[in-house]
Amino acid sequence: RGHRHRGTHLAGTAMLALGAGLAGLAPSPPALAQVDAPAYRLEVLTEGLEHPWSLAFLPEGRMLVTERPGRLWLLDAQGQRLDEIEGVPKVFASGQAGLFDVLVSPQEDQLDRLFLSYACGELAANHTCLARARLDDGALSEVEEIFRTHPAKRGAAHYGGRLAWLGDGTLLLTLGDGFDYREQAQNLQSHLGSLVRLNTDGSAAQDNPFAGETDARPEIYSIGHRNVQGLVVAGDGRVIAHEHGPRGGDEINLVTPGANYGWPIATTGLDYTGARVTPFTEYPGTEPPLLEWTPSIAPSGMTLYDGDLFPAWRGNLFVGSLVDHEVRRVTLDADATRAEDVEGLFGELDERIRDVRTGPDGALYLLTDSPEGQLVRVVPASP
Repeated sequence: RGHRHRGTHLAGTAMLALGAGLAGLAPSPPALAQVDAPAYRLEVLTEGLEHPWSLAFLPEGRMLVTERPGRLWLLDAQGQRLDEIEGVPKVFASGQAGLFDVLVSPQEDQLDRLFLSYACGELAANHTCLARARLDDGALSEVEEIFRTHPAKRGAAHYGGRLAWLGDGTLLLTLGDGFDYREQAQNLQSHLGSLVRLNTDGSAAQDNPFAGETDARPEIYSIGHRNVQGLVVAGDGRVIAHEHGPRGGDEINLVTPGANYGWPIATTGLDYTGARVTPFTEYPGTEPPLLEWTPSIAPSGMTLYDGDLFPAWRGNLFVGSLVDHEVRRVTLDADATRAEDVEGLFGELDERIRDVRTGPDGALYLLTDSPEGQLVRVVPASP
């Protein structure tokens, strides 16, 4: 697992979606024609990553990449692997379980402070966990688990695991419903199927919506989620998340404190057997999504693009699609109360897209989910 074929370039332009395509690739359906896409180039920076899950940027252009089996890599600005970081917490890796997100402290004097989300425990009893650590000379030190979900669950599915900072220095961690425990998403005494808001020591933020209530977990920020794997916080503080539905019913939501997003009371998705999960597509007291996908696209990483390399895309959401092997571009109205899926991009990679990030250089960065995963940079086709 070295650095094979670093610097590989794949051409990408608006015309690819209209049928020009790369040799051997079928054109996109007409409904997804990328007529508004700026001309771009795909640069494969790193190959041979085993199911990479998350990307974070460090000072001086360096990057961190997590692999779901439990590895953390340090890369330079060109994607060259510098070190496998030692000291990663013990991870339960099975099925969807493993090492998930990596988040860097936003404080200038603490840029060596990292936060890692991961599955911990064993098949019969496991949790989504959060640890903090310091990055020092290619290894983690002061590693400390600061939060784990309760109750424990059985199985290896639906962990959530995305992290993001709020403007007040607290962080959000997305969670899943544990698959076989979906009713817990409506139970305030369970973390399953919720978003939690934490201080940097893992404690509940003091002004969380259910803090002080005896019948609720104080960390809970919102409930009624199925499996949230995309999370962004806009510059104005708006929290936007997406979650997997079952057969259909993938959702993008504008998340507000204390709100209920409906799962499993209200959904447009069907169970995997084809049965209806619920007779309700909407329900009083629950929030409707900004956008839903049926059939499912299996949304993954998400970024709100704010870079300078692609001015036409500024303010758009870019959502990885595991099923469609592409990235969906989604536009938002000014107050983020409506969203529209505009087009599919980067399908010429023909890869499951696990993470999407906006880099400090204004490029888009993609992680492909496979045993030989790639880190891909999206830049304009010409300077």
